[in-house]
Amino acid sequence: MTHRRPWLARAKRVVFVAFLCGVAYLLWRAGQSLDWHAVGDVLRNLDAATLATAFALTAASFLLYTGYDLAARRYAGHDVPTARVMLISFIAYTFALNIGAAVGGAGFRLRMYGREGVPIGRVTRVIAFCIATNWIGFFVLAGALFSSGALVPPPNFPLHVFGLAPGAGMRALGVLMLGIGVAYLIACFTTHGRVFHVRGHHFRFPTPRLALLQIAMATTNWTLMGLTVACFLPQVGDAQVIGALLLAAVATAIAHIPAGIGVAEAVFIALLGHRVPAPQLIGALIAYRACYFLAPLVVATIAYAGLELVRRPSSTLPSVAKQ
Repeated sequence: MTHRRPWLARAKRVVFVAFLCGVAYLLWRAGQSLDWHAVGDVLRNLDAATLATAFALTAASFLLYTGYDLAARRYAGHDVPTARVMLISFIAYTFALNIGAAVGGAGFRLRMYGREGVPIGRVTRVIAFCIATNWIGFFVLAGALFSSGALVPPPNFPLHVFGLAPGAGMRALGVLMLGIGVAYLIACFTTHGRVFHVRGHHFRFPTPRLALLQIAMATTNWTLMGLTVACFLPQVGDAQVIGALLLAAVATAIAHIPAGIGVAEAVFIALLGHRVPAPQLIGALIAYRACYFLAPLVVATIAYAGLELVRRPSSTLPSVAKQ
């Protein structure tokens, strides 16, 4: 516990500040030489076919993500109708992307499921299930990419994982991440039905079938996200772009910056800047944010306003079994 080890809390703060300083330095260095007129040219030269493909991939990703909450319904044991679950999932995911997981993903789910009559305990199970789905899929996909050597670090890459050269370190990290995914599956196969108690909270692993569904959904969803970015970077291989997006997601989660603004750009410049001019990278990420963040945000805001304005009578709320 951190109150018994104050040095650990101080060390975490130092690492976090150092991380933010590193990101700020990368952004400052990129901004010094960035030609914003060239960025504008990149955006103006986007063709309709590329935008259509990006929007189609975005729609597929968001539709797939609603499956997280549908699977979580079975895990948590509530009976909110399918269409309403999908709408809640879409709204929560969109706001989580744009304003952060704590408020967007958790806060909006607590609010919307609560209005459907779902007890808070079951809502927290839904939230935990969706978080676990997202990150288990991340570990499996990132592990597969890194261990296969598909993600090639740039020359003189400063990060040496486990003290190894960047390429070997990436592969070793990939094997470790795949091991986490395998360990999760083993836990689901061997301990399903057993309830664990941790600091006043209890949880259980999902069934093996649900666990496999989690991995299938999340790895596909992360891939769709990466392919959306790759639409705007055709000169870079899909695996390289997906790998960069996965690393940017980790950096964003550490930095706690809404939508990862600036953080993702710094990671992409560090990983792909030797292959793609910075203006084209920044232009591609702006286009990606417009398709994957801003456009869904407009729809989700309207949908959420509709849910708030049209309150359902208490008599129409679905019955929920007592916990």
